[in-house]
Amino acid sequence: PGSKGLLKDLDDARETAKVVVYPIILKATAGGGGKGMRIVWKEEDLEAAWDSARQEAGAAFGNDGIYMEKYIEEPRHIEIQIAGDQYGNACHLSERDCSIQRRHQKLVEETPSPFMTDELREKMGEAAIKAAKAVKYEGVGTVEFLVDKNRDFYFMEMNTRIQVEHTITEEVIDYDLIKEQIKLAAGEKISGKNYIPHLHAIQCRINAEDPSNDFRPSPGKITSYHSPGGHGVRIDTHAYAGYVIPSNYDSMIGKLICVAQTREEAILKMKRALDEYIIEGVKTTIPFHQKLMDNPDFRAGNFTTAFMDTFEY
Repeated sequence: PGSKGLLKDLDDARETAKVVVYPIILKATAGGGGKGMRIVWKEEDLEAAWDSARQEAGAAFGNDGIYMEKYIEEPRHIEIQIAGDQYGNACHLSERDCSIQRRHQKLVEETPSPFMTDELREKMGEAAIKAAKAVKYEGVGTVEFLVDKNRDFYFMEMNTRIQVEHTITEEVIDYDLIKEQIKLAAGEKISGKNYIPHLHAIQCRINAEDPSNDFRPSPGKITSYHSPGGHGVRIDTHAYAGYVIPSNYDSMIGKLICVAQTREEAILKMKRALDEYIIEGVKTTIPFHQKLMDNPDFRAGNFTTAFMDTFEY
């Protein structure tokens, strides 16, 4: 539930909010990375949120267009990887759970989701394929949903690109998404098969940020760098000893992916890999991820997008 399109002005936002019913969330139409989003719990806070969201969106994306949605409290953030070709075919490549976030920005992704059932995967996969076919989508993309505690799901957005977390999908279904994107652009057909994970993969985003100081960016020179290795451990990074992390770009400097037969084994492998991952000279999110892997709720798969509100680092 939400606005039918972009909101015209503040008065339009007020009238729409009466229909949608608080709490609501304002979102930038050109947004990404959690920017241009504001949660509004009551009408008297709407004007300040409206001004703030538009200003941030305009500065970040050059587009201050805003739309409104009903705010779903403490949902799961689950997305479906899809692929479509020039001939009207589309398939899904299973889901990713991206619920561990701070400021609406993903920190950890995994597949399959510990919250997922076969029935829910089938329903969400069908919805994602339907969305892709409706717009005659060509290429690899992602349809994102919010899923409430009753396993009812709500469309959130579609990302028409390869995402940061495509890595874990590649690892669990043995499918090169970058290669597939190029093949689809060249006019090849998809197989039409829907893919189900046969392994479990977790990705930790390694950011140059200080998790003990509200994830404040930590640009600077990396003085020492040692990455982990071994079977089922993958690292995508551009960092090295001597590399200078600039202050005017995204703070992510690497992605650590671990894949194993089960979720428990993937967590244990991630713990070992994080212990081996040495980056000195700047603050990173490695210590945060180390603590997260020991958290009982995370290990039990019991978490939502509100997890970071109570997680104590």
